Amino acid sequence: MKKELKQLGKETAIYGISTIVGRFLSFLLVPFFTNVFSQAEYGIITNVYAYIAFFNIIYLYGMDSAYLKYASTQELGNEKQTFSTAFNSVFLTSFLLSILILIFKEPLTILFGLEKSQLTIVYFVAGILFFDAVSNVVFARLRFHNKALRFASFKLLNIISNVVLNIVGIFIWKLGPLSVFLAGFGSSLFTFVLLLPDLIKSYQSKIDKSILQALLKFGLPFIPAGLASIVTQVIDRPILLALTDASTVGVYQANYKLGIFMMLFVSMFQYAWQPFYLKQSLKENAKELFAKVFTYFTLFAFTTFIILSLFIEDLVRIKFFGFYLIGKDFWDGLYIVPIVLLAYVFNGFYINFLAGIQIQKKTQYMPLVSGLGAIVNVVSNFILIPLIGMLGAAYATLLAYFAMAVFQYFLSQRFYRIKYEWRKIFLIGISSILSYVVFLLVNDFNLINALLLKILIIALYLFSLGIFGLIEIRWIREFYYFLLKRIEL
Repeated sequence: MKKELKQLGKETAIYGISTIVGRFLSFLLVPFFTNVFSQAEYGIITNVYAYIAFFNIIYLYGMDSAYLKYASTQELGNEKQTFSTAFNSVFLTSFLLSILILIFKEPLTILFGLEKSQLTIVYFVAGILFFDAVSNVVFARLRFHNKALRFASFKLLNIISNVVLNIVGIFIWKLGPLSVFLAGFGSSLFTFVLLLPDLIKSYQSKIDKSILQALLKFGLPFIPAGLASIVTQVIDRPILLALTDASTVGVYQANYKLGIFMMLFVSMFQYAWQPFYLKQSLKENAKELFAKVFTYFTLFAFTTFIILSLFIEDLVRIKFFGFYLIGKDFWDGLYIVPIVLLAYVFNGFYINFLAGIQIQKKTQYMPLVSGLGAIVNVVSNFILIPLIGMLGAAYATLLAYFAMAVFQYFLSQRFYRIKYEWRKIFLIGISSILSYVVFLLVNDFNLINALLLKILIIALYLFSLGIFGLIEIRWIREFYYFLLKRIEL
């Protein structure tokens, strides 16, 4: 088991390093956007990308996951046949869908909330969607063959090219919001070109009908499931825009982006996790291994939650290359960040519980889970936003991910029972959340220096984990030495 856990950890780290660096480079755009664009302009950009997220699901229709599943078992054909069938299918459908977008560009301009002078953005959206979809199938092949370093390098180059094009478009070409979509198209095209050698290496022009039928049966449920999942992720922006104004959406989105630090951890885990559990599922100790993985995930996720929740205000006040993480005009929304972070923790739980459903080929149940999340999110947004504004949108996202995680757990246990270490998981979660609540209560009284209080709270959290036997005592001892040095200073 240690060998498998080490392999998962290694691949997660590789995906993670590139994801962290790449996302950080991408996140550097937020200071540019929030310092260059008005709140309304940034709100419109966010709104268009919310629609792009919806279209991405339709363009890919679960073919990347279907390929990973059937390439792992090779029950219908070899890996090369499975890959080629999946790629050719996505290529053809993506081409047709992009043509439809161009045909209906004027109605889509209205849907996106754009002015007639911004029609060019729709052209870039069609290109972004096409190249992202076909590239994702090739990226899935890299994951299947454990080419984590190559995968990570190309993802990183995608982000770098996007950042560079944004900078050029905004500061040199003076294209305004159009720069964002030009950069998205250019980086997507560039990434596809990088992937061509990997594509050619495994490509066959033939589509195997029997393989295609199996892939579609497995993958098509990802459309309603994915759309519902995207609703959970982005529907709060359009609803918030309808119930408030574009400026509020801009502030909300800028602070929501700070949840990127937790999203990074969840994303890099997901990249390694899916091919890992599909390959390990046939082994005798698979269920015990998956239970242990979930415990470690929970430990890292809640530790990340408490650290970021305590220090996020300090981070945004640090200047990077002359810019804050988000512009000063957007700091009023910082109070939503801990809620967003916790929402991503439960999203990670949901991702963990997906293993049983995909191993047993029960993907037809996935829309039920994602649909529940979407319903909870939409209803909660309409109830909470009028009461507490953008904080209500953040709580709606948390409630949605929590509901999805709980429903997914019981559904997965029905088909693939795993004995998770719930005592440890509960103790980790409650220690982290209670530590943050204690900080909020004590901090209101201003009885102690804020920085010292935060260090003490983290020490308390680590101490509780040590008492419960969840981490090694030597880690706590080393942290206490650090704490004493801070007090002496």
